[in-house]
Amino acid sequence: MITLHHLNNSRSQRILWLLEELALPYEIKRYDRDPITMLAPAELKAVHPLGKSPVITDGGTTVAESGAIIEYLLDTYGKDRFRPALGTPERQRFTYWLHFAEGSAMPPLLLSLIFHKIRTGPAPFFVKPILKAVADKVMTSFVTPNLKNNFSFIEAELTRSAYLTGSEFTAADIQMSFPIEAGAVRGDLLGPSTKGYLKRLHEREAYCRARERGGDFEILS
Repeated sequence: MITLHHLNNSRSQRILWLLEELALPYEIKRYDRDPITMLAPAELKAVHPLGKSPVITDGGTTVAESGAIIEYLLDTYGKDRFRPALGTPERQRFTYWLHFAEGSAMPPLLLSLIFHKIRTGPAPFFVKPILKAVADKVMTSFVTPNLKNNFSFIEAELTRSAYLTGSEFTAADIQMSFPIEAGAVRGDLLGPSTKGYLKRLHEREAYCRARERGGDFEILS
């Protein structure tokens, strides 16, 4: 039996969604973030040394990292579903987007969250203007241009096809859902094709089942 070690408001929601798409039997072990630090609880370290989510256990196998979990589930249980055939242009695009999600899309989104907290969080009055100035400089000179570039690229790709690898939904769309959800929280990053794409993802039955099983979900902001 597959066990998903599921942290609230985290990337593990994507793995829950894939499990539903594959119609696999699984169980959920739930963990809640610390309400102050928003970090995962220490109990997750008993599952994997980094103490982060997502992580799955499947018999004696433990797999962490979203992309690695997706590949493991597809290799082990996929039966050629939700992944294009080897040697096709669509498979090359699948691999690209599977890695783009965490390699290129998420870092500036995380930096945006961090510098927003630096800019708006509590600090001594004499330090606050310095922190705000540094945060604003980094945002305007580096983070915001990278965000706009990434989401312009995604928008351009989605004007060509319904899904990121072509006409068919794949697990790469599940992987990319998290950064696109995070971009939607910003309010100014998603173009019309990307908004339509996100709506199509939200309308999938397996996505809706995963939301029901995973509980309340929102991107941290």
